[in-house]
Amino acid sequence: MNASRNDAHVVVPDPLRLGQVQALCDLDAPYAHGDAADALFVAAMNEIIAWHVKHNDFYRRLLARSGPADGRVHTIADCAALPAIHANFFKTHEIASIAPEQVALHLTSSGTTGQKSQMYFDAWSIGAGQQMVEKIFGHYGWVTPQAANYLLFNYEPLADWKVGTSWTSNSLTRFAPINDLRYALRRNGSGGHEFDVYGAIRSLQEYAEQGLPVRIFGFPAFVNATLERMQALGMPALSLAPGSMTFFGGGWKGQADRAIPKPALQARIEQQLGIDNALIRDGFGSVEHSVPYIECARHHFHIPVWSRVVIRDVATLEPLPAGEPGFLNFISAYVTSAPSHNVIMGDLAAWYPGEACECGSSAPWFDLLGRAGAGKNRSCAVAAAELLKGNAA
Repeated sequence: MNASRNDAHVVVPDPLRLGQVQALCDLDAPYAHGDAADALFVAAMNEIIAWHVKHNDFYRRLLARSGPADGRVHTIADCAALPAIHANFFKTHEIASIAPEQVALHLTSSGTTGQKSQMYFDAWSIGAGQQMVEKIFGHYGWVTPQAANYLLFNYEPLADWKVGTSWTSNSLTRFAPINDLRYALRRNGSGGHEFDVYGAIRSLQEYAEQGLPVRIFGFPAFVNATLERMQALGMPALSLAPGSMTFFGGGWKGQADRAIPKPALQARIEQQLGIDNALIRDGFGSVEHSVPYIECARHHFHIPVWSRVVIRDVATLEPLPAGEPGFLNFISAYVTSAPSHNVIMGDLAAWYPGEACECGSSAPWFDLLGRAGAGKNRSCAVAAAELLKGNAA
């Protein structure tokens, strides 16, 4: 499945009412924070607030009850004071701001069972998000005419497959031409998937012999399980071609007992696959908040210019200073299909100023510290982790 690059300029649904949203998303430098960017972000937030007030009854009532008296923001701090919606709310409510005929993409946040966020995207919302990913990949030099082999440690798509992580992994294949593409989570013919560890090993061996760069996307738990199996079988280390990379998403949720520290996984990938540490990256995002967060070479999630991040006290929900752990709160100013411009996640994190990272970026960044609570909420990774049981011992 080859998704070609989206070179067409994506346009907001209403250029007159959303001109500042367009201008914000048209910024090409993904980490260019500063006063001018802040002013544009505030202007775009006012447009997206007004958009959802007009098109979404739920959000209009929420803002009237808990928002500023004039329904507007004037500073970045004001943005943080807007009423936020918890990501779990989207698991039990569908609150689209568009008509059914405007839905261009429908994605869910979980696997085959469990609670699922149902998110609907119009052409602008999904197209703008894709262009953000392309700009960040371009920033890191990952958009290339050099063909690559792809091994996706994610679900092989079924008919009408809507799982967000699977869609994301497939969409990332547009940044380097596909020579060959294979999945590690294979369709089993019964509407589900099975982890094909030996197929993954065979693919890595064949790709090493071919000499093309290899792009490995998907769940880190399955990559780790594959490397563990290779080690247990006494297989020699491979040397994938220069430019090979890993890009993980979905985390270890549901497999905490099998998780190893990130530096240990990076060292294992370097030793067994020959991939440079700077090209072993994590991505973070969710269907409830579609701005991409991608690690720098020092493995920190710098905040793109198209969003802002607040860390909130777990008891009071007040914004916290740098270095203090709390709930991760994403603020963005572009999704027109649902009022997801201020979302509190179930993740714990801490933020830091840009200069605290040695990669050279001035953009602030955050570190993930884990999931809050121990409830029964499931995610793509939780469902996928069940496939590891009995497959990677």
